[in-house]
Amino acid sequence: MGNKEFDDESRYVEAKFKNISVISLYIPSGSSNEKRQLAKYRCMYYMMKKMKEMGGTLRDYIITGDWNIAHKKVDIHNWQGNLKNTGFLPEERAWIDTLLNEMGFIDAFRELEQEKHSYTWWSNRGKAWNNNVGWRIDYHVLSPALKGKVIKTKIYKSKRFSDHAPLIIDYDYAVTDA
Repeated sequence: MGNKEFDDESRYVEAKFKNISVISLYIPSGSSNEKRQLAKYRCMYYMMKKMKEMGGTLRDYIITGDWNIAHKKVDIHNWQGNLKNTGFLPEERAWIDTLLNEMGFIDAFRELEQEKHSYTWWSNRGKAWNNNVGWRIDYHVLSPALKGKVIKTKIYKSKRFSDHAPLIIDYDYAVTDA
């Protein structure tokens, strides 16, 4: 990532293939305390700078992973009860708005029509998984040139691996020597 604080926490891995980079990103959760929420904001700020740099190149990017932010009301089962909770704070959602609406990055999952209540994370408390009381906090965010390249999306829920479900996205994309 190029930032000691977040590199020490192994929050960013980038694989480069000719004209495309695939990045795994894990933005900190702010749920444990205010100190961690401030770390989350620092990570978001630093990642915004990185994404501005990415937007200024001819290279394509797919940035995947746990962003720890539900962007829209449709991305969280109980949005009204979480308006003041980390992961759905107005500042966090505005940050994603900036990436998507102002910088032109793409939320790959939302490129295609989705079923209601499509989530990628469920609390281990209560019966959140069984009742599908979840959040969509895992993303594939694409550089602007990849708009229209999504051909299929799936949240894999046939088997439970953790409190997250894998987000699988297929692309119509050819790696070139560009």
